[in-house]
This record gives sequence, C-alpha cells and structure tokens, in this order.
Amino acid sequence: MKEFLCSSCRRRAPGFDYARSAARYEDVVREALHAFKFRGRRALAAPLGDLLVEALEGRLPAGVPALLVPVPLHPRRQRERGFNQASLLARRVGRVWRCPVRDDVLVRAVATHSQTELDAPARRANVRNAFRLRRPELIAGRHVLLVDDILTTGATLSECARCLREGGAAAVGALTVARVV
Repeated sequence: MKEFLCSSCRRRAPGFDYARSAARYEDVVREALHAFKFRGRRALAAPLGDLLVEALEGRLPAGVPALLVPVPLHPRRQRERGFNQASLLARRVGRVWRCPVRDDVLVRAVATHSQTELDAPARRANVRNAFRLRRPELIAGRHVLLVDDILTTGATLSECARCLREGGAAAVGALTVARVV
C-alpha cells in the first residue's frame, strides 16, 4: 500500500488495509476523469469501470470483495453534479464482478470543501468526521471495498474506512481508477 502514497502520507497509517489503482492520474486518464466528473460525461463510467476491472484482475485477495461501497458525495454536491461518479464506477465493477454495491452504507454528513487545492494536512482536516455509517448490519464481519475515482493523499478513503471499521467491517480495501504519484 505504501507505494501509492507520498512519503509524508506513508508515515500515517491509513484506515484501509490496501489500495489498488488502475492507472496513474495523468494524460488520457486524467482527461477522461475530468470529463466524467466535471463535465457530466456519464458514459465514461463504462470504459473507466472496465479499466478498473481489467487492471485489477488477479491483484485483489482471493474472494474479495464481499461488498462494494462507493465514497458518498454530500447530497448538495450530488444534486449539483447530478450523479456520484464513485457510485457509477462501483456499479460497473459490481456488474462485471457480480458483487453487490451498496450506496446506503455510508453518508457524507458534512458538506466539505473541494479537496483539489488542499495539501495533505488540510485534506485530512477537511474530511475528519465528515462521514457517518448508516447501515452497519450490511458490513459487520465482511470484507468491504471502497470505490472512488482518484487516490491522492488517501484522506477521504481513510476517513471512510475508519467509519466502516468502527461499524464492524472485517477488512477494508480501496479501489480507484487513478492515483496521484
């Protein structure tokens, strides 16, 4: 997992057990994610989700995951955007892997600021206590795989994983289309 994080973030223990990303956040992948997330190109969920599936074949522990949980958006942000990109990606991956996807496990209770211009400490502070576990009975004793579009510092995924662990998840992994190097 450490190879996915900068040296400062490596010193902090992430809340998740492992992270897998399909690509680096650069070039065509970066352009596709921007179009998908910020320009409403929902059709890109299929090829980006397929990229995840293809790149991660054989790179996850056996029998994993039991459940896919997309990183939630705050309801206001989702209304503005019209969709949750992590949810669309998770649904595509879940369809191919025949794995259940649950959008109702986590909720983003706090409308956080955009993380795009924040450094690592500010990102951690921004998402601290921003998520709440809504359906602990769905994750108790299970291996949960969080799904998001980009892994930068791991702050968002770590905070989500903390909630899942407190709710009884046996293990928590993170799955993203891209990672920032």
